[in-house]
Amino acid sequence: MHLLSVENISKSYSEKMLFENVTFGVETGDKIGIIGVNGTGKSTLLKVISGVETTDTGRVSIGRSVILRMLAQDPTFSPEETALEHVLGGDSPQLEAVRKYAEVLAELELNPTDSKLQERLITANQRMDELEAWQLESDAKTALTKLGIHNYEDKVSTFSGGQRKRVAMAAALLQPSDILILDEPTNHIDNDSVAWLEGMLQKRKGALLMITHDRYFLDRVSNRVIELDQGRAHFYEANYSRFLELKLEREEREVASEAKRKNLLRNELAWIRRGAQARSTKQKARIDRYEALKENGPKASADKMDVSIASSRLGKKIIEIDHLTKRLGDRVLIKDLSYIAVPEDRIGIVGRNGSGKSTLLKLIAGKLTPDEGQVELGTTVKLGWFSQEHEEMDESLRVMEYIREGADQVKTSDGSMISAGQMLERFLFSPAMQWSVVSKLSGGEKRRLQLLRVLMNAPNVLLLDEPTNDLDIATLTVLEDYLDDFPGVVVIVSHDRYFLDRTVDRILAFEGEGVVTHNVGNYTEYREFAERQEALKLAAAAPVKTSNNTAAKQDSKERLVLKMSYKDQKDYEQIDGWIEKAEAEIASVARKMEAASSDSVRLQQLAEEQQSLETKLDELMERWTELNELAEQIAANKSNK
Repeated sequence: MHLLSVENISKSYSEKMLFENVTFGVETGDKIGIIGVNGTGKSTLLKVISGVETTDTGRVSIGRSVILRMLAQDPTFSPEETALEHVLGGDSPQLEAVRKYAEVLAELELNPTDSKLQERLITANQRMDELEAWQLESDAKTALTKLGIHNYEDKVSTFSGGQRKRVAMAAALLQPSDILILDEPTNHIDNDSVAWLEGMLQKRKGALLMITHDRYFLDRVSNRVIELDQGRAHFYEANYSRFLELKLEREEREVASEAKRKNLLRNELAWIRRGAQARSTKQKARIDRYEALKENGPKASADKMDVSIASSRLGKKIIEIDHLTKRLGDRVLIKDLSYIAVPEDRIGIVGRNGSGKSTLLKLIAGKLTPDEGQVELGTTVKLGWFSQEHEEMDESLRVMEYIREGADQVKTSDGSMISAGQMLERFLFSPAMQWSVVSKLSGGEKRRLQLLRVLMNAPNVLLLDEPTNDLDIATLTVLEDYLDDFPGVVVIVSHDRYFLDRTVDRILAFEGEGVVTHNVGNYTEYREFAERQEALKLAAAAPVKTSNNTAAKQDSKERLVLKMSYKDQKDYEQIDGWIEKAEAEIASVARKMEAASSDSVRLQQLAEEQQSLETKLDELMERWTELNELAEQIAANKSNK
């Protein structure tokens, strides 16, 4: 079903053209990821589509009965409403029925003998039955809990900014809509919440438009990608990994086209230099053609950022954490943690929101004092602190002034010295932008500027606190490449699974109640290990039926002896082939979608087929995990006999 049409829309601010002549449609089942360098107009495009901002040219048409809902970066709330009230505050008949039932029930608790209230309760009960609305309140509480909001009866006005956004996200997910618009939904939520949200959006039947830097999330949820680059929009019928392939193919075609254009330009230039006189129509046409060839060159790509800053020398002693303990009121955030960093360490810190991850970085940086134990830094350590907060920036300064507070010039990795202005250009701040006031930059541009300021000081130990928040994918890719060659130590707090897999080889995991475990490997390897350990605990705790007292006295190891059923054994032998077949079918459908890009009906059919195949693949992967864990348990039990 066609839901929305965007026709030749353009938008500019002052002299900057954000996007021009953008045209596309949105159908039921479309899950569209919008990507591009910060400042290219991604959030503005969503605001124009949702009607929050107007266009300079063109129009957006939405179906008469289509419900569009947008999760804004800075949602608003009524002063007195609780988290649960906000989530249940939509205008659908089901939500209205839930609210009326709750209101009558509350009144009846105060006046239990009131016959009129009892009659109203019966009516409200019947209405709940008619609309099958009983599950809604439970769903609302589940959504809030999964997003890290456990005190859902508290007023939203008492919550932090991140908590408010999570409440707004729960409402956007629960309240019905045909088109859901999400701007950076994975910011401010932990890894478990991101995984839950990913599953919710995969199952969602309506259309979705979203901006996100989380590449795993984008790859698993989206089936279309819109890339904004230098005012132009490029469209791909693909998820993120397929988009990368298609973008590479497009750029290769553009390179070939540009080579041909330059060759034609050289020929025309040679003809012009031979002294052609613009007297005849033919000669005039050739001169016009030459001018057109000059004008038609490609615009410089907006996603080419250069990070080549040198770092200071680092000695043998770097970071030594010795029996560290830190409390917040009655809560123990960190309990008896010890760790010694080694040269070129890459440490990822993960855990639920509020568990103490940023606190550990602040203890390392000396911004907080331990309650017990100590943190010692080597004498050669030069810290680079990339925090979550923009408040640390003086936004009244101009961009150039802010950078020069750090350094006027910097040494690059090849040993040359370049100025602050040249470095700003490498970080995609044009000469005109360099004299803008920091407060006028977008959130992503501020983060990019903040990152440059940190790197300009040539640190040899980097503390990165949620570096992926507000940084675009292009900047993250360049940062990852920089960290590959960074000779110092990197400590990263992040909920971005892709970024952690790409950059770290050790994980410090906050498990709750002050326990911080040390795990070797990247984030995916840590999660796989944690899931295996949990499965083993469940297997060990499972009750064992015994036929007599002798059996009851068997050794605990004997009680864990497992055996595959005939079906398990057959599945175990064939599961890899089934997974390969499913992946091949998904790739085949993706190629068909690319070929049918102009046929919306066929695209919808293929999108549904793709969704079905991806669900099947997910089930196969879960079965693969189950069988492999069973095989590992059997092998472990045999070796322990």
